[in-house]
Amino acid sequence: MRQIPSALTIAGTDPSGGAGIQADLKTFQELKTYGMSVITSIVAQNTTGVQDVHHLPVSMVKQQFESILNDISFHAFKTGMIANVDMMRVISEKTSELDVPYVMDPVMVATSGDPLIAKEARHFLREHLLPLTSIVTPNIPEAADITGEKIDSVEDMKSAAEQIVHKHGAGAALVKGGHMKGEAIDFLYDGNKMHTFSSERIDTNNTHGTGCTYSAAITAFLSLGFPLTAAVEKAKYFVTAAIRHSFSLGKGNGPTNHWATRIEGVTK
Repeated sequence: MRQIPSALTIAGTDPSGGAGIQADLKTFQELKTYGMSVITSIVAQNTTGVQDVHHLPVSMVKQQFESILNDISFHAFKTGMIANVDMMRVISEKTSELDVPYVMDPVMVATSGDPLIAKEARHFLREHLLPLTSIVTPNIPEAADITGEKIDSVEDMKSAAEQIVHKHGAGAALVKGGHMKGEAIDFLYDGNKMHTFSSERIDTNNTHGTGCTYSAAITAFLSLGFPLTAAVEKAKYFVTAAIRHSFSLGKGNGPTNHWATRIEGVTK
């Protein structure tokens, strides 16, 4: 008999509840997987931006991870904000011991434009963490940062996805088209085939936490046993519904709606 599906998120916090650890756990709960977390940074942020950041001591990040590993198994995990090289080194050491899908949301900049990880950490992420991933989910600016090349078209997006896999060693790359005009098209390259996922572009400013929610949904579906392409397809539906039913909360970019599929009456 299979254990209760469970998933782990390793990321920073969002006290306003729209992104980070809080968004991940809400997503896991909605998708019926037991959620656990390792907190890397305490982030003072809201819908208007980031006001302050306190990075936890690396020893505490390591101890949180070990506390889970020594007690509870999980079926997939994701990383979000990992602020510095020391944290990344701990995570890479622990990850190399695991045999479950690893979803990386390469969080570098908040929706508000505030930088979230140190520049030197970006190099370590590319060289040491990417090769450990089952899938990485960059938006266009993040994909451009990883590849070092400009992305101005869908062909550039496809090329970036292929480079992230073949040149940087990721298991698969999902380059998201939220920053493009027209349909919201994402390209998943799994090392052999390019898959396309598209949805209507929804006219809203309430997109706080979309990247966290999307990658958390992929993680949840992988923990439930879905193959990668199906997990991405289902996660795309989930995040699109969350954006479609997003709401104005606060003074800036409001959050996505994590219970949107209940409103639509389907979970696809």
